Order: sequence, then C-alpha cells, then structure tokens
Amino acid sequence: MTKEELYEKLKNGFLQVLKQHQIENDTVTVSCRALTPQEAIGETARKDFPIITGKDVMIEAAYRGSRGQAFTDSPTAFSGTLAEILQMEIAHNSHNCGIFIATLNAVMNSVGLCSGTVHCKTDGPEQCALDMLAFLRENYPHIRRIALIGYQPSLLEMLSRSEYEVRVLDLNPGNIGQERYGVVVEDGACKKEEVIHSFADLILCTGSTLCNGTIVDYLDLPVEVLFFGITIAGSADLLGVKRVCFADKYE
Repeated sequence: MTKEELYEKLKNGFLQVLKQHQIENDTVTVSCRALTPQEAIGETARKDFPIITGKDVMIEAAYRGSRGQAFTDSPTAFSGTLAEILQMEIAHNSHNCGIFIATLNAVMNSVGLCSGTVHCKTDGPEQCALDMLAFLRENYPHIRRIALIGYQPSLLEMLSRSEYEVRVLDLNPGNIGQERYGVVVEDGACKKEEVIHSFADLILCTGSTLCNGTIVDYLDLPVEVLFFGITIAGSADLLGVKRVCFADKYE
C-alpha cells in the first residue's frame, strides 16, 4: 500500500463514520500550539521522552467535549467543519495531515469508537510500560525477540530489563547510534528490512508513523505488528491494524 492509498482509505472510512452519525457538517476547532511538556505529559521522572527533548510537537482537536491529540512536526491552526477536514490534501501536506489525524481522534472518541486519545501524564508512561509487559506475557507467551519502532524510553527500558531480546529503530539522528538502557538505537531507514525479516518475532510500532506516512512500511508484514500510542487511536480500526494503548487509564 502506498502512502496515498493509505490516506485515501483513512478518509473514506472517516467519511462513512461521519455520514452514519450525520455530523459531516459539524464544526471542529483545532488548537495547534505546541503543548508544553507539562501540559502534554505532566511531571515525569524520566526526561528523555521526545516531547520533552523538543523533537515532537503535540496538537489537540476539540469536538463536542472530546479531545484528540496527535504528534506532528508541522503544527498549523484550523477552525471549520468536518466536511472541510475531509477535503484537505493530507498525503503530501504534513500540516493538514496533523490536523486531520487529531480531528479524527477527537470525533471517533466522541462517538464512542475509540478511547485513549489524550496522552497519559506524570507516572502514566511508567505504568503503561508495566501494563504492556503484562499484556505481552499474557497474549504472546512464546515471543522472545521484539523490535521497537520509535524511541519510547519507558517501553525500551521495560523491554531491555525483561526476558525479551530487543532492538530499537528510530529516524531521529540525535538518537541513532546512541546506547539507551543498554540498547543501541539503530537507523530505522537502513536497518528496517533486516529487523523485520531476520530478527523480530513481534513488532511494537509507534502510531506516530501515521503522521509521516512511514506506517506503510509496517503494514502487511510476515511478522505481527502492534501499534501503540494516541496518534493512531481513531485510525486503527479504520485501517484494520492492532493497537495496544493504556492511555485512557492514566490521562
């Protein structure tokens, strides 16, 4: 699937939801200022989350009392109807893509089709990592080698201290080649094929790949992929992918 096909599928799925609930002409407000680390993630003991180090920007959409967040590198303000959101060109415009995904998350949450659309705060990420470990042990008892796609420090430390063998891929030059929690962060562009086809029994992939389109590299693979995080909250079912996230417990 190409990036263009992916976003077209997402748009069509979202349109069907809007028509079903007869809300395609409703107004939505998107606030695209960069949330401070305290607003987005609270006061965490760990200080190497990308949102704290300044590598990610979080935007937030509001719809009928529901909030939808998404990570993006291109925040832009918008206020208008859901119909206008659907007309946006998102495959080649990162500004529009961030707005679309945040809005989709807010709306899907509002109509009861997804949860966990707001980032967990304070000790939430640490609790989330423990929940993920329990989830993996219960649902994938025979898995031994896990690839973590996207540098998420609490998950990486949990995996590195568990019974699993782990490799982590990232696209941020500031992380690549650095040892974090006893694991060297590898280049997500250069090492992707090797990790997918020669290493991983299971892939944990950040849902933020949805915003830059690199999610297409982790669809229809011979190894199972679990997406995590808030960005992909509203899109997972529409795209037919598996999502594991505990954010709604720790907002």
